[in-house]
Amino acid sequence: MSILGKIFTWWDGATIGTYLWSWRNGEQVGTDAQGNAYFRSRKKSPDGRERRWVIYKGANDASRVPAEWHGWLHGSLDGVPQSDLPPPRIWEADYTPNATGTPEAYRPAGALERGGRRASASGDYEAWSPDA
Repeated sequence: MSILGKIFTWWDGATIGTYLWSWRNGEQVGTDAQGNAYFRSRKKSPDGRERRWVIYKGANDASRVPAEWHGWLHGSLDGVPQSDLPPPRIWEADYTPNATGTPEAYRPAGALERGGRRASASGDYEAWSPDA
């Protein structure tokens, strides 16, 4: 993305202002497999909590934050996930992006995007009528 795009857009990665603020006020604690960078504030707030945030690599999509980093961002884990979590299980699925609003989105039979045709009712359905 061009420098002008980085100054004025927020939907495709962080703006220059966010990078500068993160560099000045935070410390990077880790990255995930997708390249997202995770930060925490250098100073704690008056109530003793630290601020935590993520800078996405690519499009800003919250579904791109893995479960372990989501827990860290929300304060469920004190340490960074690489040091606190067990190794991944064989049944755990890899990340798949949120396809809502894209041509790859799930559309069941009967959806308008698939022609609006669905299987006819089996006869066990009776429509409600206010007169009945």
